Amino acid sequence: MKRFIACLFSVAICNTLYSQQDPQFSQNMFNRLQPNPATAGSNDAICAALLYRSQWVSFEGAPKTGLLSVDMPVEFLHGGVGLTLMTDKLGVENTFNAKLAYALRFDVGPGKIAVGADVGILQRSLDGTKFVYDNSVVDELIPSSSVSGSKLDVGAGVYYNSEHFYIGGSTTHLLEGDIKYGNLTTEVKRHFYGMAGASFDLSPTVALKPSVFVKSVSPKTIYDFNLNIHFNNKFYGGVSYRTEDAIVAMLGFTVLQNLRIGYSYDITTSRIKDFSDGTHEISVGYCYKIRKKEPPLIRNVRFL
Repeated sequence: MKRFIACLFSVAICNTLYSQQDPQFSQNMFNRLQPNPATAGSNDAICAALLYRSQWVSFEGAPKTGLLSVDMPVEFLHGGVGLTLMTDKLGVENTFNAKLAYALRFDVGPGKIAVGADVGILQRSLDGTKFVYDNSVVDELIPSSSVSGSKLDVGAGVYYNSEHFYIGGSTTHLLEGDIKYGNLTTEVKRHFYGMAGASFDLSPTVALKPSVFVKSVSPKTIYDFNLNIHFNNKFYGGVSYRTEDAIVAMLGFTVLQNLRIGYSYDITTSRIKDFSDGTHEISVGYCYKIRKKEPPLIRNVRFL
């Protein structure tokens, strides 16, 4: 099997390598900053989110992804700032992405609209020491050591949110281009994202929160449709459907005051289901509400 994989890899890299789609997440409603910089500061709080995803369990070399994002509103900048750090491991290839985001926000009706951009670094590396292949097969394109390369990474987006609704669109890898490492070249393609969600109060203690998440990299477009039910703002459960890929069950709860812990499990529906035991994803989120300073109340003794 290892010889087969090595030969297959040798054939694949004879030409320019094409990058895979950005790492995939199931709990997209809790991960808005990474695909869309315009969401920075949209919660009017200092928020941090941590996600870890182990995809296609039991599949050798399957993707494992970790993400940390932090954002907050900054009043004197008339918007918000954010930071995302992401690692993605796929077989012998590793991807690291670090981005700083800024969003300019305006009051529009009952909510706010924002335009945002992020800039950072996208790095790819490959550990050639882990390849095992027949010594009689000689291909100079197959690296025998660790190689890496990086490039400037830029994204942009728009976002509108109010108390019970949000919608946004964005693009990552706006500059596209190539990453070269060793004798290999990976083409970075532009990705497009769309997101929307709403909250409907069914009772004082129960809220219905549907959402949709769209991701597209030519020529493929994937849709995530989700429906979560929240109880007392303490517990939630729901289900998602990802076109051509999986059905997702998720649940979560809030501990302390603003600390949320969530879990989702992907039931694979694509042809890879015969080789995989599904996908696990864990998310942790925390928001600290910033209390705005109220102007001092000055009383005039003439009107006491």
